[in-house]
Amino acid sequence: MILPENKLAQTLIKLCLDSGLDKVVISPGSRNAPLTIGFSGHPFFKCYSIVDERCAGFFALGMAQQSDSPVILLCTSGSALLNYYPAVAEAYYSRVPLIIISADRPEHLINIGDGQTVNQPHVFKNHIFFEANLKSKQRLLSFSNNEKLIRKALQKSIFCHGPVHINIPFEEPLYNTTDSFTISLKSPARPLKSTLLNISERHRRKWYNSQRKMILVGVHPPEKINLKFLEILASDSSVVVLTETTSNLHHDSFFSSIDQLIGSQSDVELKALKPDLLLTFGGMVVSKKIKAFLRTHKPNTHWHVDPYQANDTFFSLSHHFKTDINHFFSEVATINSVKSEYKGKWLLVKKNRALRHEKFLEHCLFSDLMVFNSLSKHLKVPMVLHSANSSTIRYLQLFKLDAQIAIYCNRGTSGIDGSTSTAIGGAVVSSLPNILITGDLSFFYDSNALWNSHIPNNFKIVLVNNSGGGIFRILPGHKKSATFDTFFETKHNLDAKHLCIMYGLDYHTVNTAKQLDSTFSKFFEPSNKPSLLEIFTPADVNDQVLLSYFDNLKG
Repeated sequence: MILPENKLAQTLIKLCLDSGLDKVVISPGSRNAPLTIGFSGHPFFKCYSIVDERCAGFFALGMAQQSDSPVILLCTSGSALLNYYPAVAEAYYSRVPLIIISADRPEHLINIGDGQTVNQPHVFKNHIFFEANLKSKQRLLSFSNNEKLIRKALQKSIFCHGPVHINIPFEEPLYNTTDSFTISLKSPARPLKSTLLNISERHRRKWYNSQRKMILVGVHPPEKINLKFLEILASDSSVVVLTETTSNLHHDSFFSSIDQLIGSQSDVELKALKPDLLLTFGGMVVSKKIKAFLRTHKPNTHWHVDPYQANDTFFSLSHHFKTDINHFFSEVATINSVKSEYKGKWLLVKKNRALRHEKFLEHCLFSDLMVFNSLSKHLKVPMVLHSANSSTIRYLQLFKLDAQIAIYCNRGTSGIDGSTSTAIGGAVVSSLPNILITGDLSFFYDSNALWNSHIPNNFKIVLVNNSGGGIFRILPGHKKSATFDTFFETKHNLDAKHLCIMYGLDYHTVNTAKQLDSTFSKFFEPSNKPSLLEIFTPADVNDQVLLSYFDNLKG
């Protein structure tokens, strides 16, 4: 075991060790040497070196997503820290536990023109749950306060399930080592505890008496809901459960593919589907159509269940139940609700739309839509599917996926940055095959993600390359802009072949509809190295096919 001689570094390492935080993503540098030496020199910690800080941030995010536990993210001083910001923001809005640790110059070297120095305290102040700005002077009082701040930061990330920032200034020398801890820590403070909220009788009656109850589930980790509650909800005629691909909830009586259900419906038809009581839980909702529907046809009551926060997404939030969703259902889902025709109306729409969906796809042109249809039929289970943002996740929403597929997507900020890095980080801590489905802009924007020696052999990428941001072609008025190709769609002629050669991935291509099914069948078989399948689709067809698809659903 090799440890830094620096006592402040020892304190942080020891507290991480005592908290059971074993995953450390390190962005190489010099000022963070005491911590790099300590984490990499102790057998308890599993350390990963990622050079590009933006990629490192999302790599750690992906690990934390799938392991459901905090991951330590460590960098040197200066601009290195600023490159973590996109991942920090995503972790904040997606409630992913990250512990960002930045090495810093000592206080007397800040703002005097010293190299590799920026104002690091408070840099993430709008997107973290706690920050600990430590002091470098090893006086007894400051040492005790440093320990207290570190403990609180670690607790906040673990308990509040989000990002925290620890900024730690180091005096030189940075590289002196020892073979054992030379510090003694105080007894740990009592851990934070969660409380289970009792649901009032008034709210229980409200649930019972509402004849049109809609449950809308946003981003949600797999296998977190008690199955008995799902069966109760599925059998209740007054309840419709709307799920998204990212909800990771499955039942034959639930309603997935929301855009397929409500897209292209008239205002009169939508009004007939309006809920009296809307119950939401989980993270961000992908579907713009359900947002527009519920903002126009507002429910009389909107409840959100979450231990931490509630977003008034539909401008009708009535009550925030600060509790676990299983506890909430244990209080209300055991009640026999009133009989209702509400679910029956939704089932008629579901049946009609499913038939039209299948009929359209029988004669679908080679396009992004056809690719996602074929993809949905060839995914091997069990597996983990990572989706990039923009058109990728929206196409996936239109298809029913197997319940044994766990689906992840960075919907906190919904950006295209970091999708590949996040997926690789997730694959590192998963025993299952991991697939990333991504568009070309998302992929090339995060191409440094492949500069990574930790990519497992069970990791595969499906890259749908339509030569630009094809989703922008369905926006109204795009043809009126003379600069649309440059500043909106950002057309390009790039392909991934040379990136795959450089980084050692197997490379495969598809250019026609005839190749799709057979290529997918072979591509998803186990392989002895990471691989990428690039599918080239026609940019001038994709938008028309998608618009025709929704027109076809009308009937």
